[in-house]
Amino acid sequence: MSQNRKSRAAATGLIVVAAMAGAYLLGRSDERDGRPLSLVNPAHAADAPQKISPVRERARDFYAPNSEDLRPDEMRLVACGTGMPTARPKQAASCWLLELGNGAKFLFDVGTGSNERIAAMQIPYNFLDKVFLSHLHTDHFGDLDALFVSGALAGRQRPLRVWGPSGEIPERGTKYALDHLVKALTWDLDGRMGLTDPRGYHMEVTEFDYKGVNEVVYQENGVTIRSFPAIHSLDGPVSFVVEWNGLKFVFGGDTYPNKWYAEHAKDADVAIHECFIAVPDMIEKFKFTPQSALAVGTQIHTAPEAFGKMMSIIQPRMAIAYHFFNDFDTTPAINQRIRTTYDGPLSLAEDYMVWNITKDDIRVRLAKVDEAVWPPPATDVPQKPDPSQRIPYSDMIAGGRYDMKSVIQPTYDEINEKYGTNEKQE
Repeated sequence: MSQNRKSRAAATGLIVVAAMAGAYLLGRSDERDGRPLSLVNPAHAADAPQKISPVRERARDFYAPNSEDLRPDEMRLVACGTGMPTARPKQAASCWLLELGNGAKFLFDVGTGSNERIAAMQIPYNFLDKVFLSHLHTDHFGDLDALFVSGALAGRQRPLRVWGPSGEIPERGTKYALDHLVKALTWDLDGRMGLTDPRGYHMEVTEFDYKGVNEVVYQENGVTIRSFPAIHSLDGPVSFVVEWNGLKFVFGGDTYPNKWYAEHAKDADVAIHECFIAVPDMIEKFKFTPQSALAVGTQIHTAPEAFGKMMSIIQPRMAIAYHFFNDFDTTPAINQRIRTTYDGPLSLAEDYMVWNITKDDIRVRLAKVDEAVWPPPATDVPQKPDPSQRIPYSDMIAGGRYDMKSVIQPTYDEINEKYGTNEKQE
């Protein structure tokens, strides 16, 4: 018998033995009357003692939003988007939520599809008012409009603050992009005037020089955030370093390995750096030509081997690789290639992965989220809308209203009685 046939036979034998053992345990009879014993409820056995199943809190192997206090000396990082420009149900595009023990919260990139992951964390939107953009590809800011509008609608009663790099020319900078984004939302924003709390429908943009090397771009509440240049597609992309309470977090955005990252990310507690899908899989899965796969996968983005080499240079407590589709048939090749140049602590990121970071420990888990989540309660009292700010329908459109006053009036009566208001139908 060949070695392969022997192995298969042995494996088959183990399966058969296991199956027979299972059948014996599940189907064996009591010696006295032939009745089957129940393994689900041992109390069914004639002489089995009655046992009560304990219902007690146990330590979780996963993170459940709103289930854990963040210690005063602790960071919590949540991956709200780890994938590629083509967002998919399993992975949104780039988005990272950083929570600090002092209450501060920051979003680094808000890529396509990430807004629903942010919502799943059940954080009141007034605390999600600070966004740092690494660059202006849509897979890094494509859901900013959704966060801007839906966040205001769901309880962010203050402007959305956004920090982002300049460009080589003004038209390639963050301010130009977001000024025009707000203009693109003219119909949306005008249609909400006089109907909802107006305070959140404003954006405050801070544009900083993309050429600044380790320059401070934010400093509040004991938190310092610096930026340095990245190399990706055009002049303009940056990476960020967050320093707080003796901890150091680095977000690389998209970038080819560069000397600034090697210097300023050194000895980080947690270092995120893009790690693109392996070139052979780009050709096979994305149907790139070999020429495009090599150019995009190794020059515009960071190849897994290059990611590993950069991590070996900076020696973080935890290296995080992202910007690839994390699948059973592609991730092993990425891991193998990284391990040719790096043998340290490593996370291959997927959406809803969570890192709790202290000076003594880094704990890595996945979050379990409620897909039917509603927005959490607002932290401020909502401001009553001013009906005089509403933009009226044209006479032609207003004239198309069907008279529903009689069927709607009971709702007005109910609400007026319950809340002490005196609202009237239009």
